[in-house]
Amino acid sequence: MNTLKNRYLSLDVFRGMDVALMIIVNSPGNGDTSFGILKHAVWNGFTLTDLVFPTFLFVVGNAMSFSMKKYQTLGNAAFLKKIFKRFAIIFLLGFLMYWFPFFEDGHLKPISETRIFGVLQRIALCYLIAAVLIHYFKTRTVVIFSIASLIIYNVILVVFGDLTLTGNAVLKLDKLLIGPSHMYHGNGGVAFDPEGLLSTLPAVVNVIAGYLTGKFIQNKGQHFETVAKLLMIAALLIVAGFAWHQIMPFNKKLWSSSFVLLTCGIDLVIIAILMYLLDMSKPGKWTYFFEVFGRNTLFIYLLSELFIISLAEIKTTGTTAYNWIADNIFISIAGNYFGSLLFALWIMLTCWLVGYIMDKKGIYIKV
Repeated sequence: MNTLKNRYLSLDVFRGMDVALMIIVNSPGNGDTSFGILKHAVWNGFTLTDLVFPTFLFVVGNAMSFSMKKYQTLGNAAFLKKIFKRFAIIFLLGFLMYWFPFFEDGHLKPISETRIFGVLQRIALCYLIAAVLIHYFKTRTVVIFSIASLIIYNVILVVFGDLTLTGNAVLKLDKLLIGPSHMYHGNGGVAFDPEGLLSTLPAVVNVIAGYLTGKFIQNKGQHFETVAKLLMIAALLIVAGFAWHQIMPFNKKLWSSSFVLLTCGIDLVIIAILMYLLDMSKPGKWTYFFEVFGRNTLFIYLLSELFIISLAEIKTTGTTAYNWIADNIFISIAGNYFGSLLFALWIMLTCWLVGYIMDKKGIYIKV
């Protein structure tokens, strides 16, 4: 049995692969001419891109399987202070990112029209809830909570609304609590937040699944039996997900219960394969590319978002720097689809270069 260190290579690579893909799908040169695999499902359905965010939550939970050990030695007051501080910082960073660049036409952009929930905010909420559950309750109770959450969420969606963009329970609760002006309007102008408050409940399960996977690997060791068991559990989750899909379709925007089972199952397959290739075998030098992303994950993700927003805010000859670079450099050379992909790769590689310099200088920004 291999003795696990504080980290294992497969986790850093897995997280790095996810961040790289996240940047690519978030920065298409022309969204209309992006390859279908790099687009979210319009509503019901599932694409590779829909796997990106739940995977990020899964690796957050995976990393927690190491960090929560340290928290066990803390008193309750110190533990709560630590996790609430981390929650507050990540949530605030997400809010400020949506408020950025803060000024418009020489005036401060109104907070009354700034989106409240979002990607980092969901990560913060899921981390907080999962950390409290894991710290205060036994594993059996946490598993029961996860199953109950998926069932209860399914019931809430059916009883308190329908499964359409404009009539679902997630939208109704967000409208009631925060109002349309604080919500995402990227669905044809319709106010609906895919990271809404209610749909955070099933998303917590993705974090818990990542945590339980990390604990399982640490307890059982890195060998063929562990890989086989992970793959068997993955198969059960994926089959269960497709069965649930018959009554509650895969839907990333609603974060449906079937979507949770499917994404957790796929993530288990990936982590099992990576563990075999990287932690149980001799990995090649290719892993370093993704390790760079995995070592400064939050910073590089924020950098990519601010880079994209900044390019979109710079006006030039009737367009933006974002569109001008995409159209006149990448799309004009490689065509619509490949040009859009090359533009996204340029954004991703630029962020990687910053991460590479930070890694070589030993700079690691943690929250």
